[in-house]
Amino acid sequence: MAAGLGPDEARFPAGREFHYTNLGFGLLGQVVAGLRGKPWNEALREEILLPLEMARTTHRPAAPHATGYAVHPWADVLLEEPEHDARAMAPAGQLWSTAADLARWVAFVGGDTGGVLAPDTLAEMRAPQTVEDAGAWTSGYGLGLQLRRDRGMRLAGHTGSMPGFRATVWTDPDEGAGAVVLANATSAVPVAAVAADLVHLVAEREPRLPEWTPLADADPALVELTGAWYWGPAPYTLRLLRDGWLSLVPAALDASAGRFRPGPDGTWTGLDGYHTGETLKIVRRPDGTVSHLDLNTFVLTRAPYDPSAPIPGGLDERGWAGRAGA
Repeated sequence: MAAGLGPDEARFPAGREFHYTNLGFGLLGQVVAGLRGKPWNEALREEILLPLEMARTTHRPAAPHATGYAVHPWADVLLEEPEHDARAMAPAGQLWSTAADLARWVAFVGGDTGGVLAPDTLAEMRAPQTVEDAGAWTSGYGLGLQLRRDRGMRLAGHTGSMPGFRATVWTDPDEGAGAVVLANATSAVPVAAVAADLVHLVAEREPRLPEWTPLADADPALVELTGAWYWGPAPYTLRLLRDGWLSLVPAALDASAGRFRPGPDGTWTGLDGYHTGETLKIVRRPDGTVSHLDLNTFVLTRAPYDPSAPIPGGLDERGWAGRAGA
């Protein structure tokens, strides 16, 4: 404890610093147990593992299983690591699994949620909450997931270890590729780097093929909204996604696209990009035709600076005509 600080005094303002701690996951296991009224591992098995068909992933080892070893740092000799129950700290990493089960977990982290979570919830988990090296931004954490940027890939997953074992799962949702690396040794096997190498090799030599299937039940009113829109003179493209979602893509190369999820009130909520959390509304004229889009006070029109729309600040009455001496 730093000199002059009491046990209840914060060392930094909330949110300024981040430190990974297994104690947090141990506490999380107790929270789950309290809310579900059963041990954390039973809740995990019933609500996540079995729905994902990860039946070989267990709280304690089930035969046949690997034996964990420690390798002497200066001699080629082994020490068998005893299997044990970490009890209160078990939620921080005490799971026995197989390559096949963890391959299913790779698919889950990549977006194949199997109904366990909504896809946009998982996407939120993969979004960075903190980075460990802010200047370079090569590693960080989302909500429960470890993040890594590696040779143009943005990986999500987690490293892990227990006495006698090390493991890493990485997946790149954009490439649809992932990797599992397991080692039954306590020594510093570079499992995280090996897993990242495997994902990179797959993405490089087996690139993801474009996927396209037609929308079977697209709302004609939403199809009519698609196409070019303009914020002032800046062009955007609005696309219709599945389930009534929208994608707003700016033409500027240095800007990011954003997805919008429909709500029950006829509006959409931004999920990513610059307009995360903001509301997109369709504004109609008295005759029912679309006047403009209101994106949290940003006015998007069908033509650049459409004079029939309420453009903030107004428009020059002379319009787009050329100016003498311009």
